[in-house]
Amino acid sequence: MSAKRKRYSAAEKSKIALEAIKGELTMAQIASKYSVHPVQVNAWKKQAIATLPDVFSNKRKAETSAHEGELADLYQQIGRLTIENNFLKKKFDTFHG
Repeated sequence: MSAKRKRYSAAEKSKIALEAIKGELTMAQIASKYSVHPVQVNAWKKQAIATLPDVFSNKRKAETSAHEGELADLYQQIGRLTIENNFLKKKFDTFHG
């Protein structure tokens, strides 16, 4: 019978990674404290360090402005198609009215 793998939440992973980044304990001590393999602790530490700059970037502002630009284009297209549709309805009524 196989044992179920333990799943760690993002909060637990970040707590373990933060402790590894602080460096107050060795990887082996952290691993035994949380019952995690030292390689996994190191992987979470590297992942946390790699994604840390994104936390303080203006990525959300860039995504928001890109979304607003796309939304404006879509509204413009809707307006153009509405005008074309109304024009074609009038022409159809003129010939088949």
